[in-house]
Amino acid sequence: MKLVYLDNAATTKPRQEVVEAILPFLGERYGNPSSIYSIARDARAALDEARTKVAKAINARPEEIIFTGSGTEADNMAVKGVAYANSGRGKHIITSAIEHHAVLDSVKRLEKQGFQATFLPVDSYGMVDPKDVEAAITDDTILISIMHANNEVGTIQPIEEIARIAKKHGVLFHTDAVQTVGHIPVDVKELGVDLLSLSGHKFKGPKGVGALWVRKGVKMERYIDGGGQERNKRAGTENVPGIVGLSVALELAVEELEEEMARLADLRDYLIKGITDRVPNARLTGHPVKRLPGNASFCFEFIEGESLLLSLDAVGICGSSGSACTSGSLDPSHVLLAMGLPHEIAHGSLRLSLGHETTRQDLDYVLDMLPGIVQRLRDMSPLGEGISFSDSCECTPDEHSCVENCKYQ
Repeated sequence: MKLVYLDNAATTKPRQEVVEAILPFLGERYGNPSSIYSIARDARAALDEARTKVAKAINARPEEIIFTGSGTEADNMAVKGVAYANSGRGKHIITSAIEHHAVLDSVKRLEKQGFQATFLPVDSYGMVDPKDVEAAITDDTILISIMHANNEVGTIQPIEEIARIAKKHGVLFHTDAVQTVGHIPVDVKELGVDLLSLSGHKFKGPKGVGALWVRKGVKMERYIDGGGQERNKRAGTENVPGIVGLSVALELAVEELEEEMARLADLRDYLIKGITDRVPNARLTGHPVKRLPGNASFCFEFIEGESLLLSLDAVGICGSSGSACTSGSLDPSHVLLAMGLPHEIAHGSLRLSLGHETTRQDLDYVLDMLPGIVQRLRDMSPLGEGISFSDSCECTPDEHSCVENCKYQ
């Protein structure tokens, strides 16, 4: 059976170059980088080289990079570390309603410890309004955390504008860039942020390794107590094989970035048009233009997302109904609900995220399989009674006249 993997926002297949770079550090180059003998110095040299590569990829300084065990840990470290270190001058944090749970749950935990939080709304595209950010700032605000791009619907946020607002008010600004590093240009100086999180397995590196960039001078408490690794910011022997793999993957991704962005955006638009043309009552979610090159996300009315995923899997198509970190939940996506979609429609979500291996032939296979699967599921649902492919409308996003089945209503 043909396998079409379209869940690259959840994880990516490590590149062969990455696997080859990792293997020596699982064997003869096994030294602990904190020791002083030769094989340890070899590991330290590899760690330093990796740190330099990661810093170069995002236009930072090597000493500003802290390696972590994941993007989730990097988010936790940023939010909690800044909050604890700066609580003497304020206890108010601003974030958005559509953040990854690594940020949302960190902020909610801080609320239980006496901090106050503002969860900003988003528009129907999942976009944060910078004016809302500025309006929420108080004399007590110490941190703003807004993600660079959403992991479910792919909307890219106006980070540079929000950063200017944060700087004007003297508030530290963290962005979760797990979905953008290695996929679109990320320059910490151009973005204007103070802290930025990334994760290796999102750009064809290994799982279990991430990084947090912290601008020099930012006051932040250490996240894990123990040894003095990572300049006393994150205790624990560094995952040298993972860190080396992350750095190689990121270096390659940045080298190919411009060409791959154009290729994926072309494939994404082809897939979006194919689905909206062939499947009635399919709603594109996220911003139609300001979105990640490889993200195509939809809600299909009158069906349930889990049944859709299982049906796609039966024909070899791997997709997602939202964040992989919450795939076990029966609740609809908090992102889609925040965007104003009702529960019954949010339950019918599908995210198809393209990657390095994705081809036009893969998408043609999806377009051949998906319409029939959706129709079959609708035929089984009382909510879908009377909906068929002959009902597909000819409306445009700006002008629509259908009463019942317009895909833009």
